[in-house]
Amino acid sequence: MAFTLRSPSFEPQGTIPAKHTCQGDDASPALTWSDAPAGTKSFALIVDDPDAPDPRAPKTLWAHWLLYNLPATTGALPEAAAAADLPPGTREGLNDSKRTGYSGPCPPIGRHRYFHKLYALDVVLPDLRKPTKAQLETAMQGHVLGEAQLVGTCEKKR
Repeated sequence: MAFTLRSPSFEPQGTIPAKHTCQGDDASPALTWSDAPAGTKSFALIVDDPDAPDPRAPKTLWAHWLLYNLPATTGALPEAAAAADLPPGTREGLNDSKRTGYSGPCPPIGRHRYFHKLYALDVVLPDLRKPTKAQLETAMQGHVLGEAQLVGTCEKKR
């Protein structure tokens, strides 16, 4: 079986419901995963938008959520996961809104894609003290055993 990431909130390539965006509750979607590679010691989650600010002329990769050191025994995150709901040992990074936690889709123009990327790592990372996406990716280098991806889309209602 392949390492997979899913959400009961939306289908792959489907529209992310408003409750998970800035036009709703800005609550993280529930996520589930299975069939992690053998030797997985922890997971890291990065949710980002490669279409910012305009899908016709993207200029930046906007990070919406960063988690790392999710225990290898974990297979899900609940909807609206706050820091207190995260599995013990899980650490948070800084999203591009300069805060920890989930920052839902809020595209200024057009339909954007939101990549939910779960990495299976062969280590538990040291405490990176609220890393940025770039810092987390650097720390993961050479430790990624596999990646599962789920893409959803969002276009702000006018």
